[in-house]
Amino acid sequence: MSRNVTGTGARRTARRTGGNGGAAGAAVAAVTAATVGLGVLMTGPAFAAGAGPAAAGGAQAPVVTRAGLDPSLVAGRGASVGFAEQEAENAATNGSVIGPDRTAYTLPAEASGRKAVKLTPGQYVEFTLPSAANALTVRYSIPDAPGGGGITAPLDVTVNGKNRTTATLTSQYSWLYNQYPFSNDPGAGLLHPDWWITECGCVPAATTPAPEITKPFRPNHFYDEQRLLLGQKYRAGDKVRLTVPAGSNAAWTVIDLVDTELVGLPHVDLAAANVLAFGADPTGRRDSADAIDRAIAFAQRTHLKVYIPPGTYQVNRHIVVDNVTIEGAGSWYTIIKGHQVDLATPAPDGSVHTGVGFYGKDAAAGGSSNVHLSGFAIEGDVRERIDTDQVNGIGGALSDSTIDGLYIHHTKVGLWFDGPMKNLRITRNVIADQIADGLNFHTGVTGSLVQNNFVRNSGDDGLAMWSEKIADANNTFDHNTVQTPVLANGIAIYGGTDNTVSGNLIADPVREGSAIHVGSRFGAEAFTGRLSITDNTTVRAGTYELNWNIGLGAIWFSALDKSIDADIRVTGDNFLDNTYNAIMLVADWPVKDQYSITNVHFKDIKVDGTGTSVVSARAAGSATFENVDARNVGAVGVNNCGTFHFTPAGSEFALNDLGGNDGGGTTGPWLAGWELPNTITCDDRPPVVAPPAPSAW
Repeated sequence: MSRNVTGTGARRTARRTGGNGGAAGAAVAAVTAATVGLGVLMTGPAFAAGAGPAAAGGAQAPVVTRAGLDPSLVAGRGASVGFAEQEAENAATNGSVIGPDRTAYTLPAEASGRKAVKLTPGQYVEFTLPSAANALTVRYSIPDAPGGGGITAPLDVTVNGKNRTTATLTSQYSWLYNQYPFSNDPGAGLLHPDWWITECGCVPAATTPAPEITKPFRPNHFYDEQRLLLGQKYRAGDKVRLTVPAGSNAAWTVIDLVDTELVGLPHVDLAAANVLAFGADPTGRRDSADAIDRAIAFAQRTHLKVYIPPGTYQVNRHIVVDNVTIEGAGSWYTIIKGHQVDLATPAPDGSVHTGVGFYGKDAAAGGSSNVHLSGFAIEGDVRERIDTDQVNGIGGALSDSTIDGLYIHHTKVGLWFDGPMKNLRITRNVIADQIADGLNFHTGVTGSLVQNNFVRNSGDDGLAMWSEKIADANNTFDHNTVQTPVLANGIAIYGGTDNTVSGNLIADPVREGSAIHVGSRFGAEAFTGRLSITDNTTVRAGTYELNWNIGLGAIWFSALDKSIDADIRVTGDNFLDNTYNAIMLVADWPVKDQYSITNVHFKDIKVDGTGTSVVSARAAGSATFENVDARNVGAVGVNNCGTFHFTPAGSEFALNDLGGNDGGGTTGPWLAGWELPNTITCDDRPPVVAPPAPSAW
């Protein structure tokens, strides 16, 4: 989530430009029919016959993964997606495999599975299609410009050695530096010289002489992704080769993975209000925002849907939506793309830019309702993090509404909602390469569902509920996949009442957060009722917390602003290949004697591999453990420092053994002997033992 000041909702009022009346209505069906053909022409012969038998020899057999693992290890968890993930390190290449490495500010650490392939000009990586496909997404990194701002570089794509397409890669949306909220300038000095710096073990502003900080300082957010329609349908076994052409101005190109899929025909709605009838430009040369507004106004009067046919539509501001259904032809075909625009004067909410986005009305103005958005892509132009800016893909307050099948790319936050609002359904969306969060329910969002979404490379929490001022309540994050959040957590719950996190797959958090976080932080309302964290799987989680200089658990609880004492049930979860601990409960040092963590219950848990302990307790309080099975534990099963008072009675954190807690590591059973009466087992910074790769239980 945004760490200091965050976006505060849509402050824009709806623009209602007059429609074209009866003439527009008569033209809608004819324009729609005409532009179906236009869409196919624009995207090429996407569904021609397959390319024939696979070429013999050369490439490796396809290795399909989910979150970098054999899919059987994460079966039933995460989003159901239409693409097959293939990691570059499992493909044929004459380049170099980099990693594994989980050290923040390195290219392998931000790669899926913590490995990737590095190519120099002339080198390639070749993937074998596991099933029929006509489209691919490539996740990559290329260098920044020496002074920041990014470069572009070519990448040749061929199938079976033919049909070459040259993609243009860019680093304009990657490469951030320095301390929060980060800089695009690799040569920048410290943004906060009065902050503690782990690298020097000091506060530079209070240190004489002031230390020299290596520049660029803390480079991060290295990766981006690009989607390509291949022009025809190819068969399983065909070879897709990505080659860096000789003479590329990128000294290196890192390929992390490709996702391949078979994209269906464009969706058509002949009865809807077609935006072309109102003057929208599908070539992207002219701004289409006013035309879309006119189509919305007409659709509201006539009780029609709005249809946006195949094309790229330039939109450089918010489209304010209320009581309307807007459908695209599919996220591969209908692209709403905009520039970030400087505002002449800051907006009342502090925004200094605007950009493409679909926004409900502000909650203070009653919010919006009955809004249904589906089947299009939102391509933003956000290259820096300014927390007051409203440059999110979707924003404002939307009640009794649905958001389905969108692709949201290069915005600040994919979907940021400022309540109070209720009954929102967010399903089957792909949210990639955000500067901040993937999605955030902020302030009084209730009765809402986030299900079957795929989030990758968020610049902050992948999915978050933030109960600032008003509790989020009765919401569910279910069967989503969150991969490689660069900062903070995969899924974070900050206060709230009766919320559920279930069936999700979270992999490869990079720094200062982890896979699942339960936090009394950022001014959130207290946890009340029940919080259910059920049947989730985390993979390669547990990052290094710079400020504390310790490793975090794959799931971690933090009592910073107040105690955590709601009924919290962690049931049926799997914590795989944990970098440090599987489970962590902590209160920050300045408040460790004020706040505690109690009433947390762990049941039917599997822990496969920890770099250190199964449980790290660094707070007062208690938790129960029942049927928690662990193996490949790198250190003592319980690292129980409590609040570091080390009283004669033992630690201030009680681990209550309800039975069935089996397994462990080199030191014996993970829980036996460390429960009540709480023998103190405290190693402030235990050595890390890399666990083996997960396997079937």
